[in-house]
Amino acid sequence: MIDLSERPWVRTLALVVLIGATVFLLWRSDDPPAPSATPDELRGPAEPDGFVVDGHYRAYDAQGNLHIEFTSPRIEQFEAGNVATMDSPLAHVYGDEGNTPWTVAADHGSLLQNERLLYLTGDVRVTRTAAGQDTRLTTSELTLDSDQGVAYTDAPVEISDRYGTTRATGMKAWIDQRILELNAHVEGRYDTTP
Repeated sequence: MIDLSERPWVRTLALVVLIGATVFLLWRSDDPPAPSATPDELRGPAEPDGFVVDGHYRAYDAQGNLHIEFTSPRIEQFEAGNVATMDSPLAHVYGDEGNTPWTVAADHGSLLQNERLLYLTGDVRVTRTAAGQDTRLTTSELTLDSDQGVAYTDAPVEISDRYGTTRATGMKAWIDQRILELNAHVEGRYDTTP
């Protein structure tokens, strides 16, 4: 047996080999390096921060009455700008107790949460059935401002019920006051006999 205490160069060589093997193993470690990129860089700028599939949302007024019921097959949340985009949004908006709700549907929607604005685009339909009569508003885009209680668009609109049809370019509606202002190119056809 070799006595290492009498041969210092063997001890030094063994220590160098041990340190070299340790450094090599640490360098070739399977542990992934800590990510230095931000979440936006990792997922890409067009990808959402979160999403909901088959979302169903309900909001109630101060008295506990259902105020709005909202569904969408897919909602994507983007933290930048605090925006949520929706596929095929469908909402039932309830007013006074006993009145039938308004139904609002569209192909797409974007909710700017900081401004509390909802932009609806693509085959926007607003309908309500009251006293056996359907009233329908259709347009290609509509903005709902929940803070002001206003809905508006600059696009062509068509309002129809069993008595006739009204067409215009642009409109503004004050929801709580039940006031509708048609902006331009207003034309209508009415038949007073049902």
